[in-house]
Amino acid sequence: MIFDTLQQSAQYQTLHAGFAPAFDFLRTAKLATFYPGRKAIDEERLQLVVVRDEGKGREGVRFESHRRYIDIQYSLAGSDLIGWNPVAECSPDPSGYDADKDVQFYTNQPKLWIPCPAGHFVVFFPTDAHAPMGGTGLIHKIVVKVAVDWQ
Repeated sequence: MIFDTLQQSAQYQTLHAGFAPAFDFLRTAKLATFYPGRKAIDEERLQLVVVRDEGKGREGVRFESHRRYIDIQYSLAGSDLIGWNPVAECSPDPSGYDADKDVQFYTNQPKLWIPCPAGHFVVFFPTDAHAPMGGTGLIHKIVVKVAVDWQ
């Protein structure tokens, strides 16, 4: 997991081949103009998910992780509150891994809550279980999903 501001994102671009185009997109696109939903930025390598919704509070969120994508969750407005645990310490939900949606849910409660105010991002790797939208009030965020197997 990485937490920082978009202004500091260049220092992480060498960690994964997809981070440079992902952070460039976040820095240059007119993010506030995108409608909620999912769209491809670079076919299957970079996916964009735009969320503009009321936060669910700590009690209303659910732990998840992904195998095929790394999440870069960037807050545009409002302040998200995201729960975190290492996947290795989580108990999988009986529903199992959904390969079509690339999501595994967990039954645990977060050990750590990360406030992610506007202008900040959190990177979640496949080893990071995360519970997004734990804040309250309107949260407008962009999630850039970066393919783990970048080719």
